[in-house]
Amino acid sequence: MRLWLAAAGRAGRDPARAVFDHYAARISPPLTLREVVARKSVAPDRLAEEEGRLLLAAVPKGAVMVALDETGGALSSRAFAGRIAAWRDQGVKDLAFVIGGAEGLAPAVRDQARLVLSLGPMTWPHILIRAMLAEQIYRAQTILAGHPYHRG
Repeated sequence: MRLWLAAAGRAGRDPARAVFDHYAARISPPLTLREVVARKSVAPDRLAEEEGRLLLAAVPKGAVMVALDETGGALSSRAFAGRIAAWRDQGVKDLAFVIGGAEGLAPAVRDQARLVLSLGPMTWPHILIRAMLAEQIYRAQTILAGHPYHRG
């Protein structure tokens, strides 16, 4: 199963990018990052909609999509690993995670997602969410492999 991350904005040289890169490199098969940036001429009240369109275009056709959004449900690391395993066992070829920008995630993206996931009730910088998600995907893989990384 191929893993994708479509995210609004560019990470640049942010220190959180190094954390993301660290965990993304440990994931097998590798987590492919697709960053999207809306045109600067987009009005602020239309930014989430424009980013949503770009994010949906960045997700491979037919992929199971997981949207990260504050309106989503929370899962334990073991339950998250179980969801990934279930999709893998169902023959899902592409699993795509989607992270919106500062204006939030467009309703069109949430509506098309198979799962809307929250990493908790607090608001986090979007670049940090990328790192946290990559760590949880890596943790899920270690749980499924019976590796001792996860001790929770």
